[in-house]
Amino acid sequence: MNTTMEMTAAAAAHEGLAERAGRLAAEFAARAEAHDRDGSFVAENYARLKEEGLTAAAVPAELGGEGADVGEMADAIRRLAHGCGSTALAFAMHTHQVVIPAWRWRNQPAAAAKVEPVLRLVAGKGAILLSSGGGDWVGGSGRAEKAEGGWHIHAVKPFVSGGPAGTLLMTTAIADDGILHFAVPMTAPEVRRRDNWNTLGMRGTGSDDVAIDGFFLAEDKAALKRPKGEWHPLFQIIATLAFPLIYAAYVGIAESARDIALGMARKRAGEARQPRLVGEMETALRAAQIAHRRMVEVARDMAPSAESVSEVMIGRQLVEQGAIRAVELAMELAAGQGFYRAAGLERRFRDVQGARYHPMRREVQRLYTGSLVLGDPVANIY
Repeated sequence: MNTTMEMTAAAAAHEGLAERAGRLAAEFAARAEAHDRDGSFVAENYARLKEEGLTAAAVPAELGGEGADVGEMADAIRRLAHGCGSTALAFAMHTHQVVIPAWRWRNQPAAAAKVEPVLRLVAGKGAILLSSGGGDWVGGSGRAEKAEGGWHIHAVKPFVSGGPAGTLLMTTAIADDGILHFAVPMTAPEVRRRDNWNTLGMRGTGSDDVAIDGFFLAEDKAALKRPKGEWHPLFQIIATLAFPLIYAAYVGIAESARDIALGMARKRAGEARQPRLVGEMETALRAAQIAHRRMVEVARDMAPSAESVSEVMIGRQLVEQGAIRAVELAMELAAGQGFYRAAGLERRFRDVQGARYHPMRREVQRLYTGSLVLGDPVANIY
């Protein structure tokens, strides 16, 4: 860490995480429209997150971080989304890959030695962790071909948000006898980012596909091997802790859309339909906020389990519905002015659509929750 970063980190220590996130959100807002227009990665914002200590905030204090818990990190992501949804979502993908090993370090003594090096890398070296996201859900993806002393990995991983800034890709591959979990250095010659992130919304996340062509994974570098086609305790941890962070970004986008639309509406005071639209928008937003609060409570208070997964995924569905509806109503409240890109609403309308596409999708979540309530098996529902 250079002297400038040390001075910035020392100053940040006297300012709360929420305050830093709010200040950065205002800075990021000035660049958000340009990144959206150009489809360019929010590289400057990632550099600022690192300088201000946010990328290491969830690392336990004993290992060089700030020891921020899932609720504090979710609040920071929500605040960042007021300024730039792409930055908030990409940062959530790094953050959940820090929160999960931090939880295991605190709660699973047998796993502490395995996860500690990654946490120290984040805190001490500024490493950025990448997730292969929904393309690597419980079923896994890619193939691991057995070789002497390990495996050769061949895969294409979609939706790798934050890829241009990434240090390690935390991912999986399917071997003959199970699904492997491991980290791949983004600088490895067998790893290549594809320039194919050209989307409706979240255009600044840099979520290009990552191709892995023959990377050798030594046996002692596989963090875990789990059975195919079923939930594993690790995925119960992932589902419980990651989604309150990811969906914090969508709550923040909806809140900022509400704020913009109200500012526009107040300039046209007296329109007969305004109170009804404002009331409906506020109700939809509150539903998303309350559901998200419940997700955070579950992550903080419940041990990861089938029950915690169900509770978080119910919240995920309700946040999706409430956040999208709130932004739709913000567009309606703003009337024709909301159609102009300069207003910032149409970008938020496009960005919030991303809430539809993370696991578990609606039909799967309803089957999972319904089966759990009825006492039926859920191990193969994902």
